[in-house]
Amino acid sequence: MMTESTNNILVSDVTLRDGNHAISHQMTTEQIISYCDAADSAGISIVEVGHGNGLGASSLQVGESALDDKIMLSIARAHLKKSKLGIHVIPGFATIERDLKPAIDYGVDVFRIASHCTEADITERHIRYCKAEGKTVFGVLMMSHMADKEKLASEAKKMQDYGAEAIILMDSSGNYLPKNVEEKVGFLTKNLQVSVGFHAHNNLGMGIANSVAAIESGAKLIDGSSRGFGAGAGNAQLEVLISVLERMGYKTGIDLYKMLDASDVAERELVEHLPYISSTSIISGLSGVFSGYLAPVKRIAKEYKIDSRDLFFELGRQKVVAGQEDMIIEVAKQLSSN
Repeated sequence: MMTESTNNILVSDVTLRDGNHAISHQMTTEQIISYCDAADSAGISIVEVGHGNGLGASSLQVGESALDDKIMLSIARAHLKKSKLGIHVIPGFATIERDLKPAIDYGVDVFRIASHCTEADITERHIRYCKAEGKTVFGVLMMSHMADKEKLASEAKKMQDYGAEAIILMDSSGNYLPKNVEEKVGFLTKNLQVSVGFHAHNNLGMGIANSVAAIESGAKLIDGSSRGFGAGAGNAQLEVLISVLERMGYKTGIDLYKMLDASDVAERELVEHLPYISSTSIISGLSGVFSGYLAPVKRIAKEYKIDSRDLFFELGRQKVVAGQEDMIIEVAKQLSSN
């Protein structure tokens, strides 16, 4: 999928996946159709679709989807003529038999197999399976601020050895500053044989700056979403990012005017409330806690009559990660008893 030019950047649009977090995974058929048509017209390379936590994740614990995976992916496939259809996959939520095999039948082109940044071992079977099926496979290291560059490189090399064609660093809590991105992305690009990518969140207002820092440090893949539509404070705002990259001389293959049109479609038909950097979002970023925890942390803090800011910082201190929702209550109980 990658081209040889050093100025070519592959863009993955996560509006219909990360954005699903922002509406409690209630994306509708009409919304998927409208945005896929617009994104495809703009020439976006990859359009990621599905439950916010990825393939097979719909549940009471992390939120039930309005539509099941088959419906979402089939609808998107029918409306993406040029753009490739991508999916986020976390082993544990997604199994090979129940989820990956059907997703291949539904026409998914790009599988992004993700783990916590220190647990790449769990991705081996999923990466090898998708690779054997002839699909494009990327490895994704979530919550990457929680490991140093050497550990990230070690985990990334595992994914590379399993067959991943690129490794994406996710700033899942919006914790990075540009210098952090430069250090880690730069180190990975020098120590891996595959391309490196970056997925920003905007908790500290650094989504665009961090994405640019990643590209300037050697990243060849970048994520973003229209109007920043995503979990918490949202992602790097895609139409802004494309504009900045064009001004800097990078090539994305995306038609800027049509990208702006697609972002208008997103605002008009997808986004109930535009993402913004709230006080709680800032604390989430500073504490290094998963952006998707904003709503449950606020709700549970109110229930236990504690300051949500204290709860965020304690969750960060205890290094709680996505998938440990039960820990929010346990930590809240500890703070309440003190």
